[in-house]
Amino acid sequence: MDNPARADILGSMTHDSDLLITGGGLNGPALALAAAQAGLSSTVIDALPEPARKDAGFDGRAYALALASVRLLRNLGVWERVADNAQPMLEIKVSDGRAGEGPSPFFLHFDHAEIEEGPMGHMLEDRFLRRALMEAMTGEPRIAQVSGDTVTAQEVDETGTTVTLASGKTLTGRLLIGADGRASGTAARAGIRRTGWGYGQTALVAAIEHELPHHGIAHQFFMPPGPLAILPLPGNVSSIVWSETDATAARFAALSDADFMEVLRPRFGDFLGDIKLRGKRYTYPLSLTVANSFVADRLALIGDAAHGMHPIAGQGLNAGLRDVAALAQVLSQAARRGEDIAAPDVLARYQQWRRFDTATLAMATDLTNRLFSNDNPILRAARDLGMGAIGQMPALRRGFIREAAGLTGELPALMKG
Repeated sequence: MDNPARADILGSMTHDSDLLITGGGLNGPALALAAAQAGLSSTVIDALPEPARKDAGFDGRAYALALASVRLLRNLGVWERVADNAQPMLEIKVSDGRAGEGPSPFFLHFDHAEIEEGPMGHMLEDRFLRRALMEAMTGEPRIAQVSGDTVTAQEVDETGTTVTLASGKTLTGRLLIGADGRASGTAARAGIRRTGWGYGQTALVAAIEHELPHHGIAHQFFMPPGPLAILPLPGNVSSIVWSETDATAARFAALSDADFMEVLRPRFGDFLGDIKLRGKRYTYPLSLTVANSFVADRLALIGDAAHGMHPIAGQGLNAGLRDVAALAQVLSQAARRGEDIAAPDVLARYQQWRRFDTATLAMATDLTNRLFSNDNPILRAARDLGMGAIGQMPALRRGFIREAAGLTGELPALMKG
């Protein structure tokens, strides 16, 4: 330490916990569990009451968890709680076309057999993952949970951070973590600005039952208004994420279930036989938003609070979980060295590790959406030829598969085998 006296002061201070985590969705609890393994305590603050968080029904959301994310969950003791509800993704097929006309003959096909590590990832519904994380936190003595309350103010001083809750309660910690989504109040109160824009697209999300088995194959069908992702769930069920222009999506969302299926069928196709709706339908507006900084004084952002991107590659949660693994490693190493875990140079290591990667990923998803979400004949010809060429290049194809599996770049320890 550059200042041993300051270290003594910090060591003598008492806080409610080492980390104050705002946001009890997915990334916040995952970080609390990872920090607990490093001997750090956390308080997770969530606006939803505990029963609503535990007993959430299917809301259309399911995640394509990359292999690296599955490894993280396994290392946190969470995967064993959800494995029975997860569907391995064995292949990914990417095609281009128009509704009712079928896909172009040029397409990309990624097969997990081309890499040695196993399935590229698994599909898992939000409700199962959320419940498993809560159960894991409940069994961890280093984690406290505050439900049904929100942070209304935050202050920083030399020794720590203090948050004031809507209930009037105050909590103190060494480091404040913003895991509170794209409209992060934690980031806003710290003066962190954001860069981004809306896509003029809305995602229509639902679960679809189909007559034929999907064989663990995920499909991404690009159409001029936006892509349709058909993602395998256990049984003869798939989750769809269907991006349309805002106006069209609003019109389709207002249709009856029967009429909605009539407009979906020509886009979905008949390759899985007869299809029908399972459960309710949901809509989510699509945008890009990246925090101009992932850190501030005694503060770090993770997940959507740091970066929100188009779901075109299904990488949003995976990027957040990589934040979790990277930040946990940085904090663990700092704690072992006797450093203040919230010191500027410690947080700078996290930002250096994650910000460039996430900004690059966000821009890649943005450019892909712009390239494919149009009907320009020149761009259509170029992208079809490009997909055909990649399909004939095994080394490049394996590179894409490893990217989809989250195995590229500097992997945090929790995401290694």
